[in-house]
Amino acid sequence: MAAPIEDYAILSDCHTAALVSREGSIDWLCLPRYDSPSTFGALLGTEDHGRWTLRPTDPHAQTSRRYDGDGFVLLTRWETAAGVAEVADVMPYGDRRPDVIRRIRGLEGTVEFTQELRVRFDYARSMPWMRQAGTDAAPALVATAGPDALVLRGAALRATDHAHTGTVTVSAGEVADLTLTWFPSHRLIPDPVDVDAAFETTAAWWRQWADGIEHDGPHHEAVVRSLLVLRALTHEDTGGIVAAATTSLPEDFGGSRNWDYRYVWLRDASLTLEALISHGFTEEAVQWRRWLVRAIAGSPADVQIMYGIAGERRLTERELDNFPGYDGAAPVRIGNGAVEQYQADVIGEVMVALEAARVAGVDEGEYSWPLQRALLGYVEENIGRADNGIWEIRGEPRMFTHSRVMIWAAFDRGVRAVREHGMPGELERWEALCDRMRAEIDTSGYDEARGHFVQSYGSTEVDAALLLLPQVGYCAPDDPRMLGTVAELERRLMHAGLLHRYRTASDVDGLPGTEHPFLACSFWLVEQYAGSGRLADAHELMDRVCGLANDVGLLSEEYDVTLRRHVGNTPQALSHLALVRAADALVARSER
Repeated sequence: MAAPIEDYAILSDCHTAALVSREGSIDWLCLPRYDSPSTFGALLGTEDHGRWTLRPTDPHAQTSRRYDGDGFVLLTRWETAAGVAEVADVMPYGDRRPDVIRRIRGLEGTVEFTQELRVRFDYARSMPWMRQAGTDAAPALVATAGPDALVLRGAALRATDHAHTGTVTVSAGEVADLTLTWFPSHRLIPDPVDVDAAFETTAAWWRQWADGIEHDGPHHEAVVRSLLVLRALTHEDTGGIVAAATTSLPEDFGGSRNWDYRYVWLRDASLTLEALISHGFTEEAVQWRRWLVRAIAGSPADVQIMYGIAGERRLTERELDNFPGYDGAAPVRIGNGAVEQYQADVIGEVMVALEAARVAGVDEGEYSWPLQRALLGYVEENIGRADNGIWEIRGEPRMFTHSRVMIWAAFDRGVRAVREHGMPGELERWEALCDRMRAEIDTSGYDEARGHFVQSYGSTEVDAALLLLPQVGYCAPDDPRMLGTVAELERRLMHAGLLHRYRTASDVDGLPGTEHPFLACSFWLVEQYAGSGRLADAHELMDRVCGLANDVGLLSEEYDVTLRRHVGNTPQALSHLALVRAADALVARSER
């Protein structure tokens, strides 16, 4: 069985990511992209689904770990009866090839490490051909299957029961380097990586990027780590921002709420972009906007709510029967059926993010504003259409209040573009549509008798997404309607001090099982508390949710308050960007 979700740290080269457990096992790695088939997939099954372990032979070794400064060089310290050693894990940035380096450094005494390699390409559906390709002085093991190949260098390994194992011993002052490099199987084995240069270059790049973060206030370290995570989930070449590094980590342990998050949601990417822009990263805004123009190119009627990392449209959802799932949570899915959904809020999020880019001084590109005008035309054409909402329900479409507000926000940003930035557009038409949407929402999205906004028209349920209404400027945080909504959210959706998205006991999502408090929602509530003057509550909740991050500052999607465990895909972009927004809200309130 895989380790607890919170036991994993992430390595990233801004093309793909590896998850490393506290016990030194790389249990998840897709090569060469975040959404490629897995090479190590033990996270969703057993060791036979692929992994690369490196830990002291001593079963009683004690471990602690941290990132080396502001980046993704993971340092794991091992203490044994015979000595102390440190493993530095990194995926080098900038060499445009997938490498993983594991450097063992002896600190005290002598420590023997055991290494085990189980390569399983194509989601563990391909058992590779393994061959020795090096020398006694420079051992190399090559794995090949179909289009994939990799070479492991640095220590001799021998075949044992469909795995390759060996030992490495270091004494104080000694260093041993293990490197793994993926390459297309039709090409020659690549040259060895320059390990010293890789560590130096990678650490320097992450340090320089982090130095550009504009933030001064409480929870500074959490904000910096969260922004680093958002950058680590951004594909260097395409600009696509994936929602998480994993697929099918369950929202309900043992259940079927298991989804593939290794794609670019327009919503999540737009919100990520806003977080980056607010902290000084305008180049990322330019790069993502280029991605957007390429991905959506064509008829606005064909716009999707998510795309592949390079803008791929076909993300057909499939189930992998050869995986038992994390902790028995099946099915394991690749692709995502939500790609076929209509989610009316998405264009609003895109328009809000691109407005933030304009305000930050990012010039409109040749196709950027024409694209936005076309998207507003698409929104108008579908203005009366029910949708699946921000939570991608798999039940019947509804008129979700949050979605309707985001339609208003889309036209509002169109109006601002014309009035405040001098862009050409249908000002009077968009203003009329704003007025129309506001009148509709105020009438149908608000329950006058109960004094709160509702999840969807005709419903009496509430939804944490209603906390986003003040964030996009629909109403003020201290609007009596919002205060009533917050009171109802606290009454119905708070559990052990954390906020659920909505009541799964209602018939809204069309899925069996339940889920746990959704971390982004609690951060949204922090922002709401701060905006409405409940500062003590805001700080208390912020401390509580930030305290759920694991030992290296990562957050998953949800949190099980009973078992005290992370739940869902990890690290989750939405959780981290919501943390950043909440921290910014606390700073803004303290400066008033």
